Amino acid sequence: MIYSRSHSISFVTILFVTGFLFINWHANAQNLSKNDREAGRIMLRNVKDTVKKNYYDPNFHGLNLDEIFKAADERLDQATSNGQVFGIIAQAVRQLNDTHTYFLPPPRALKVSYDWQIQMVGDQCYILAVKPDTDAEAKGLKAGDILHVVDGYKITRENFNDFNYLYNALQPKTTLSVVVQSPGAQPRRVEFNASTRQGKKLLLDVDSGMIDWFDLIREQDEYNKINEHRFKSYGDDLYIWKMPQFDLTPQTVNEFVERTNRCKTLIIDLRGNPGGYEETLLRLIGDLFEHDVKLGEIKRRDECKQLVAKTRGHDIFKGQLILLVDNRSASAAELLSRVVQLEKRGVVIGDRTAGAVMRSKAHSLALGDSSRILYGASVTDADVMMTDGNSLEHNGVVPDKMILPTGADLREQSDPVLSAAAALAGVKLDPKVAGALFPIRWKLKP
Repeated sequence: MIYSRSHSISFVTILFVTGFLFINWHANAQNLSKNDREAGRIMLRNVKDTVKKNYYDPNFHGLNLDEIFKAADERLDQATSNGQVFGIIAQAVRQLNDTHTYFLPPPRALKVSYDWQIQMVGDQCYILAVKPDTDAEAKGLKAGDILHVVDGYKITRENFNDFNYLYNALQPKTTLSVVVQSPGAQPRRVEFNASTRQGKKLLLDVDSGMIDWFDLIREQDEYNKINEHRFKSYGDDLYIWKMPQFDLTPQTVNEFVERTNRCKTLIIDLRGNPGGYEETLLRLIGDLFEHDVKLGEIKRRDECKQLVAKTRGHDIFKGQLILLVDNRSASAAELLSRVVQLEKRGVVIGDRTAGAVMRSKAHSLALGDSSRILYGASVTDADVMMTDGNSLEHNGVVPDKMILPTGADLREQSDPVLSAAAALAGVKLDPKVAGALFPIRWKLKP
C-alpha cells in the first residue's frame, strides 16, 4: 500500500486501534439473529456508500455498483452466521478486482495464529518458517514444505492474496487440514491446531474511555520490534539494509542513507515489504539519484498530478545499487524497484513482485452510538501510472535477475538471493551465512 501521512491516519487507526478493541462478534455463531442480519445490512450499505463516494474511478471500471450491492443485500437473507455476512460484504467489494479496495470486518475477541510464515515462490506456495513449540511444528510442518492445499483450497499465485484475506481477516480457523510436500518426498495430509488467545473486551463503552492502554502499548512495541529496520556492513565494500516497510520520516531516511555513503555497494532488501508512506518512498529515491525523478502520474477521481521525487542534491548514495524483491514486495517497494529499472540506476534481483500498486485510504466506520462495533473499508483513491505508460497493478515488477530459493534452501534457512547479490558487490557470502543475517522474529502471542 502507498499512502501519504495524511492519508495514513485512518489506516493506522483501523489496524492499530481495532486490533485491540475486541468485540464479542462471533464469526461462526449459527442461527443468525434478526439484529445481526440488520447490522450486516447497515454495514453493507455504509461500505457501499464509502466506496461510491471515494473510489478513484467514478465509473467503477464499467461495473454497476448498485446492482452488485443489491444482489449482496439479497444474499444476506440466506446468511446463517456473521462470518457469512462478512463474506457477502467482502465479495461485493472484491468485484472491483482492486488490490487496495476491500472490506475491513469487525475485530474478533479470539485471536488466531497459524504459527507459520508462507509465501509464493515462483508458482508454488512455500512454508518459509514454522514457529517453535507449536502444534504446527509438532505435527511435522517444516520450512521448505510446499503448501498445496488448505481445507480443499488449492493455493496459487493468482488466489494467494484472497486466501490470506479469507483466513486471516474474514474467517480465521482454529484447525487447518493441509496438503504439504517436503523436498524429495510425496505430498502428505496434516491436520493441526492454530494458536489462539482470548482477547479482552477493551472498549465496553465509547463514552467511558475504558481502554487498556498498557496492553495496547505492549502490542505496538512488539510490532515495532518485529518490523524494525536492520543492517549489516562489510566495511567499505557492502552495506545491506533490510527494509521491512516504508515507515520512516524523511529525516530518518537521510540518516540511514548517510551511513552508506562510503560504501561501494548498497543492497536494499525489500522482500516481504508491503509498502507504506509516500513521503518515505520519495525521500529514499531522492537520496539515491543525482537528479529529480518522475515516478509517473497519479490519477485521482478529479485530477491527475505528477509524482516527482526531488533529489537531495548532496550526501546521496552514488555507488552500485541492488534491490531484492519477492512476491510479498508490494506498492512502494514495487514503485522503487521499477523506477530503478526505468532509470537504469541499479539491478533488481529475486521473484516477480505482488502487483499491488495503488494509493488508498482506509475509512473507519462504526455501528451503534455509545457501545460500538468498529469496521471499515480500504478504498483506492488513486492509480499510479509509470513513466513507461504502464501500471504495475496485477502485473508487478519482473526482476532483472530471477533467482528463486528452492525448498531445500528454505529448509536449511539458506539465502541464495542475498548471496548472489553480495557476489555482485565482490563480497563472498555463503548462502547459509546470508540466511542467518536477519532471522525471523515471531510475536510472543497470537
